Amino acid sequence: MKVELIYEKSCPNIALARDQLLHAFVDAGVAAKWQEWEVSDPDAPSYIHGYGSPTILVNGHDVAGDESDKDDNCCRVYSSNGDSNDKGVPFLNDIVDSIRSATASEAGPKTRAASRWQMNSTLLPVVGTALLPKLACPACWPAYAGLLSSLGIGFIDYTPLLLPLTSLFLLITLIALFYRAKYRRGYQPFYLGVAASAAIVIGKFQYDNDTAMYVGLGLLILSSVWNTWPKSHIARGVCPACEPQAVTEGVNTKT
Repeated sequence: MKVELIYEKSCPNIALARDQLLHAFVDAGVAAKWQEWEVSDPDAPSYIHGYGSPTILVNGHDVAGDESDKDDNCCRVYSSNGDSNDKGVPFLNDIVDSIRSATASEAGPKTRAASRWQMNSTLLPVVGTALLPKLACPACWPAYAGLLSSLGIGFIDYTPLLLPLTSLFLLITLIALFYRAKYRRGYQPFYLGVAASAAIVIGKFQYDNDTAMYVGLGLLILSSVWNTWPKSHIARGVCPACEPQAVTEGVNTKT
């Protein structure tokens, strides 16, 4: 994996871009290593010319995902669909996604899909416990016992365990939705997951309403898929109106 930081020496956002890049390596779980190019450096390769400052490339691809608008020696402005504020450096989740994608492509094309599957796998225990019937009718116990004994399994009244187990698995799923949500799809999937969890618990354990429970399960699955769905971004090329400011001297052009 080759990571490059392209900048113009008068750009005021160089230090912030380095800090953002370092945090991205940490979040991606990859050792930090990149190369820097100053656009006026005579030893810099020709392909770095035309990028606004700062620009981060991973394996030659702009992390912002849009390389159509280029202009030399200008401050670059970044904008995302999920953020109304323009920024002078690439978004952290864009850099992290690019690094993870590059490392995943080296490990195999199915790595990222497997990662999303692992995040969504927290739903399986919830679905399993929610679909288990409550053994609320003692008259039905002999029938259950006869069925289980035919399979070589002893009869156990698990009804008292259903609520705590379902609550525990729902809590694990909600933690997965909340953790680092701002770097994926924001906190909206988490809020949807909270509403879905309430529908499951109330529908199954308070009103014994299968419709509410199934609606809750559907919303919980939707929130998990939404949480792991790849995020689209818009990148604006340059901002000619930016006023360059002096930066600290002695910045290395290669790291």
